[in-house]
Amino acid sequence: MDKQVPLCAVACMSCPLTPLFSVLLTLLAASYTDSSDDETSPRDKQQKNSKGNGDFCIKNIKQADFGRREIEIAEQEMPALMALRKRAQGEKPLAGAKVVGCTHITAQTAVLMETLSALGAQCRWAACNIYSTQNEVAAALAEGGFSVFAWKGESEDDFWWCIDRCVNLEGWQPNMILDDGGDLTHWIYKKYPNMFKKIKGIVEESVTGVHRLYQLSKAGKLCVPAMNVNDSVTKQKFDNLYCCRESILDGLKRTTDVMFGGKQVVVCGYGEVGKGCCAALKAMGSIVYVTEIDPICALQACMDGFRLVKLSEVIRQVDIVITCTGNKNVVVREYLDRMKNGCIVCNMGHSNTEIDVASLRTPELTWERVRSQVDHVIWPDGKRIVLLAEGRLLNLSCSTVPTFVLSITATTQALALIELYNAPEGRYKQDVYLLPKKMDEYVASLHLPTFDAHLTELSDEQAKYLGLNKNGPFKPNYYR
Repeated sequence: MDKQVPLCAVACMSCPLTPLFSVLLTLLAASYTDSSDDETSPRDKQQKNSKGNGDFCIKNIKQADFGRREIEIAEQEMPALMALRKRAQGEKPLAGAKVVGCTHITAQTAVLMETLSALGAQCRWAACNIYSTQNEVAAALAEGGFSVFAWKGESEDDFWWCIDRCVNLEGWQPNMILDDGGDLTHWIYKKYPNMFKKIKGIVEESVTGVHRLYQLSKAGKLCVPAMNVNDSVTKQKFDNLYCCRESILDGLKRTTDVMFGGKQVVVCGYGEVGKGCCAALKAMGSIVYVTEIDPICALQACMDGFRLVKLSEVIRQVDIVITCTGNKNVVVREYLDRMKNGCIVCNMGHSNTEIDVASLRTPELTWERVRSQVDHVIWPDGKRIVLLAEGRLLNLSCSTVPTFVLSITATTQALALIELYNAPEGRYKQDVYLLPKKMDEYVASLHLPTFDAHLTELSDEQAKYLGLNKNGPFKPNYYR
């Protein structure tokens, strides 16, 4: 019997785009193969980039070309960082800076790292989340000469090993820390406390990490100045709100293909992240409940049209549970036991402490992997919940986030590093500081040309009436 030729192949034979189609298939095959199911731990591989440098540990250096293309796309949506790179490159405000970083390693972070390098800094980097690393981007950074220690799907042991490799290098000692979550800062305090003698400052961008810094400060254990980027206006009002408003839907769709219309959803926490999640879900037709401990945020939720409840009141009926509080044990085993069959459970906070995942790892419950970052947890009676990213940050673990919004945060981080690194002795003491409002406004102004936006200028009379400088800052430092 003659072999039948697939119809798609017949179509391709006569198609003038066949060569292009073949190239595309080849690229796709290479991409999927290279990111693949190679189970060998990167720690067991000996890899070098094209220049013979092997001071990195990533999944696969062969993915560098794919990562470079993703970085180039990100650059188009990060106008402020690119502008900062051009404006300050001649001055090299970070010359001599040795920055050790622990953040999500994505195309957007790569643009930040390459900007810091262009401004004179040396960088060594690890990932702050075991699932959020884009392997191809890590490869592109390693090929570009950056010391990167990260790959998607690290174990807990790998996570701390990567941080240690960043910090512990003979003949190289960091003098600046850029952290997201506080794990890097914690590791240095725990293992290498003497390093703080040469560290000029810490820049921290997450709720969790900032909370840890304030705890250290209150206990008198913070031995260097720290910049709280998370509570800067440009982080709170843009990254936390607008980023989550878009990425919550993306993360849920990619992992579960769920339809949002008519679904009952409870969002735990109505800070900026919670506000973004609620707005997106409400717009898609979901019935949204909110839990809150803060009466001010609770009142905002009520006036935005959401029903304020205790989690125990709705846990049996909701279809989706989303945590975004920055706290621990928000969804405990008691609530997990009472959830309806098929309930989707996920976290939009930085840390994996909000959902008590450890309580689900017991003999009577069965774990069943559905797809990457999606697990069924099955009870003895057949009930199952859908757990996303094992309770870790949903959007960066399971999808992507809007690059433009991250440009705002990354520019704020870069300016905070420049400020702390160049500050004269005595300007900042061993405490936690907010970014000066003038810098917040500068970051915002760098992004306005993208929208062809034109600011109105105060007249001399108006400026005098308001008691302001015509060039800002336009809000007091306490404004949030």
